Amino acid sequence: MSESLIEFKGVAARIGVTTILRDIDMTVGPGESLGLFGANGAGKTTLLRVLATLLRPSAGSASVLGADLNEQERYDIRRRIGLIGHSPALYPELSLLGNLEFSARIAGAPLQAAVQALQDVGLGGAASRLAGESSHGMQRRAEFAREIMLAPDLLLLDEPHSALDPSAIELVEHIVAGVLERDGAVVLVSHDVDRVAPMVTRAAELTAGTVR
Repeated sequence: MSESLIEFKGVAARIGVTTILRDIDMTVGPGESLGLFGANGAGKTTLLRVLATLLRPSAGSASVLGADLNEQERYDIRRRIGLIGHSPALYPELSLLGNLEFSARIAGAPLQAAVQALQDVGLGGAASRLAGESSHGMQRRAEFAREIMLAPDLLLLDEPHSALDPSAIELVEHIVAGVLERDGAVVLVSHDVDRVAPMVTRAAELTAGTVR
């Protein structure tokens, strides 16, 4: 097993017949936070999908948390990966608490941890509100609560400051710091270089599907 939590060599990825990523070389070690910047359409979200094991590489070798992303073992690491995408990924028909309890059951975490996590992000009084009837900002906070509860080894963030009120911005820094303190890794994509810079240990640019 590589000491790196992420190791890509010559990785490419296609969606349909279109090649989105090409010749990606990248390593991220324990305790590192990598900021990826680039214009719309550069492939940032696609790269996060590959890292999250949601999209298989079409070429090259890719290892995440010691698992080969071209092999069945990639499914074994999904519970160790946290992903907060550009749009909230919650079940709209469940309450905010219900969404977290669902994640807790899958991960084998105590249900009380869901209650505590919502309190940690300032949503203790909104636990019973349906996710589909909650504001984007509240849904975002609920996703942060989920990652606090699950404590992933790899955290992937896609424009994490989107739709956040100023009081919630510190939550992003808190979650990133928690992962790094556990010797996990973070990959964060954003357009906001100034806001993200304090949270990353190094940065790279994704241009035309390639990291530079």
